[in-house]
Amino acid sequence: MGEYLTVTENPGCGAHSEQIERLFQRYRFALDYCRDKEILEVACGGGMGLGYLAKFAKRVVGGDIDESNLKFAREHYNGRGNIELKTLDAQQLPFNDSNFDVVIMYEAIYYLPQPMKFVEEAHRVLRDKGVIIICTANKEWSGFNPSPHSCKYFSTQELAFLLEKGGFAVKMFAGSPVTAETAKDKVISIIKQSAVKLHLIPKTMKGKEILKRLFFGKLKPIPSEVSDGMSDYVPPLSIPSKVPNGGYKVIYAVGQIRKLCN
Repeated sequence: MGEYLTVTENPGCGAHSEQIERLFQRYRFALDYCRDKEILEVACGGGMGLGYLAKFAKRVVGGDIDESNLKFAREHYNGRGNIELKTLDAQQLPFNDSNFDVVIMYEAIYYLPQPMKFVEEAHRVLRDKGVIIICTANKEWSGFNPSPHSCKYFSTQELAFLLEKGGFAVKMFAGSPVTAETAKDKVISIIKQSAVKLHLIPKTMKGKEILKRLFFGKLKPIPSEVSDGMSDYVPPLSIPSKVPNGGYKVIYAVGQIRKLCN
């Protein structure tokens, strides 16, 4: 493996302040659903959020298809009693039925050839009233740039429909609002959109770091573990699930297993 290593935000990668804010937002948002629960994060990459959740959860399992990504987490969390790490395929989870309270997938649903299989697998391994949380780049944002190896990105409506079809009652949220642009922002936006159209955006995190330094200045290294205080927490806003929304850079879907009618 190793193909996802170059496109994954792992510890040590350079990041601008908004990236750090989004990283913290994802796990602080999940925390409200994870206290005293058993958690599975699928496609956890370097596992930066596992330790943060494990401080409050009963048990946290992090899994990724790429062992090259997991090595960061294995080194950092060695000896942490309630954190487990496992190489796995999101579309064929190696767990018994009704094994978790919460399943998380952040910034990875677009890599799956058959995302419905993941949703079905998440439903299978979740207990009664279990919750799935997905965060993804919003393809309806004008500055959206697809990642290499990606298969399909989802709009708000499409992601809500995917989870509803998989047996979940869904609520949608959005983060990182598109703010009013300064003159500098407009220039950067024009350059970025032109680069996207001409397929000139670097395909690796290292290549993207060079551009980020050029546009945003000095970068901060992504930490090995998310922690309170690393950024301000701006809670994602609730949004309608049936309305197109290009005003935010990322979207969240929170699904709870629907009760079966007798």
